[in-house]
Amino acid sequence: MITAGLIHWILNALNITVHIRDVCVFLAPTFSGPTSICTFLLTRELWNQGAGLLAACFIAIVPGYISWSVAGSFDNEGIAIFALQFTYYLWVKSVKTGSVFWTMCCCLSSVSAWGCYVFIINLIPLHVFVLLLMQRYSKRVYIAYSTFYIVGLILSMQIPFVGFQPIRTREHMAAAGVFALLQAYAFLQYLRDQLTKQECQTLFFLGVSLAAGAVFLSVIYSTYTGYIAPWSGRFYSLWDTGYAKIHIPIIASVSEHQPMTWVSFFFDLHILVCTFPAALWFCIKNINDERVFVALYAISAVYFAGVVVRLMLTLTPVICMLSAIAFSNVFEHYLGDDRKRENPPVEDSSDEDDKRNPGNLYDKAGKVRKHVTEQEKKEEGLGPNIKSIVTMLMLVLLMMFAVHCTWVTSNAYSSPSVVLASYNHDGTRNILNDFREAYFWLRQNTDEHIAGMANRTTLVDNSTWNNSHIALVGKAMSSNETAAYKTMRSLDIDYVLIIFGGVIGYSGDDINKFLWMVRIAEGEHPKDIRESDYFTSQGEFCVDKAGSPTLLNCLMYKMSYYRFGEMQLDFHTPSGFDRTRNAEIGNKDIKFKHLEEAFTSEETLDHKPRVTNIFPKQKYLSKKVGTT
Repeated sequence: MITAGLIHWILNALNITVHIRDVCVFLAPTFSGPTSICTFLLTRELWNQGAGLLAACFIAIVPGYISWSVAGSFDNEGIAIFALQFTYYLWVKSVKTGSVFWTMCCCLSSVSAWGCYVFIINLIPLHVFVLLLMQRYSKRVYIAYSTFYIVGLILSMQIPFVGFQPIRTREHMAAAGVFALLQAYAFLQYLRDQLTKQECQTLFFLGVSLAAGAVFLSVIYSTYTGYIAPWSGRFYSLWDTGYAKIHIPIIASVSEHQPMTWVSFFFDLHILVCTFPAALWFCIKNINDERVFVALYAISAVYFAGVVVRLMLTLTPVICMLSAIAFSNVFEHYLGDDRKRENPPVEDSSDEDDKRNPGNLYDKAGKVRKHVTEQEKKEEGLGPNIKSIVTMLMLVLLMMFAVHCTWVTSNAYSSPSVVLASYNHDGTRNILNDFREAYFWLRQNTDEHIAGMANRTTLVDNSTWNNSHIALVGKAMSSNETAAYKTMRSLDIDYVLIIFGGVIGYSGDDINKFLWMVRIAEGEHPKDIRESDYFTSQGEFCVDKAGSPTLLNCLMYKMSYYRFGEMQLDFHTPSGFDRTRNAEIGNKDIKFKHLEEAFTSEETLDHKPRVTNIFPKQKYLSKKVGTT
């Protein structure tokens, strides 16, 4: 928001009249250009200029990054990846040069990288720690990290998002520990010239052990006294994939926190998934300080992206860089000029014998003599063919990658989230505008507030910080109508918006998400809500006649299937057939005692009505709205 406001102020100060909405819409695409440039610069530092150019081309079109940089995506991630890549470029420059200037620039960039700041503040210390283990310590590394930690620590505290977290949370303790270890290591390196080899070795192990033990005990004591906050549930869920589902269901309920699937990897990265391990091997084979960093970046990013879908965003840049190194290496090998690598031909004595005795078929050892002209013809005929075949295969792979990126971007990441589209058997497209219809009805029939899309106050949005509040709403949805009515009156609720996709087969409706509401509510209200009550005796979640009585009479079920039992979608299915769950609903005679239907959006699909959104309204508030 600060960036968008600053850009808007600068443009208007230059007499370039731009609406703030336009700045917000085009903010992420605007920063995607600098992201490509930073990727080029970083890859050039790691390998060469050709690999950097390929990396910039890859990240410019790869779906894994396009999904967060399309127009209208006004979120932290639109700027965070630019800050992430720029920080890593400046860090690599700092390590290679040992310059305080590059390190200061790195500090300024790192603390502005949204939640990626935690990833940065742990990856860079890990890089330094591994360099120490590999005995690649140098004054350049000491200057770079000491400046980065001290200046970065001070600057980070000036940002409200970070505050005093670097000294009060466990997620930042690794950086402090590596800083202390680096100081001890540098001091021992200084004493090496003053002591004998045996004394130096003893002092080295003693000093490192004392430094590590002191850091460990200080962290334990600070945590015990409450000065340092323990690891958060989000941090635990990165290492134990089942932790959040059991202990913090509100985190596990978010779709972005689900584990990654192989289909998603291929969907967002295509052929880059297969090529980046080769480049990782090239970097390890020709290791140096900066390639140690990119190897650690790749390994950690692959793990975290596999655990949480959202972290595909941090994996995509390093995949593009490493894949560019792999393609660049192949092209250099098969498109390079062999004449530069060939040695001048050396005349063999056997060739002179051939000239003198052209009829002699055997050499001095008695073996069949091969003439030089035959060997040259064979090499000239085989080499160009292999080069052409490999080059064509690489070009075909790149073409397939470009076609895939174009298709994914246009079909999956270019449509607004509030306007959906469906396709008929003949290829024609239907625009599903139910969300906008529902929000427009809210805008026309309710009091105005400053919040959300329709400028109306909501009790629950996409934020997951207030667990008790969301659990209370989940309890209302999971209870019967009478109990839910009391909860909603206590919350002063006017309307309840739900999404139902049983008519058109929309799988993102509230019934498919309902179990997460139950789990979140059970965590705060275990006496009233139990997840087992919503399953059959066989442990199945069913919406048909075999479903649990608790499920068939809860508020969410009744609101979703209200008047749905009267609908017969086609001649092949009975009335009340749910296309999303492929089942005939078990409770068709649904009546409300405390709520009434306020609005139901309707679209036409094969000339049949579709119910997608229902706004049940409490009767005691009907006078506030008027006719519905």
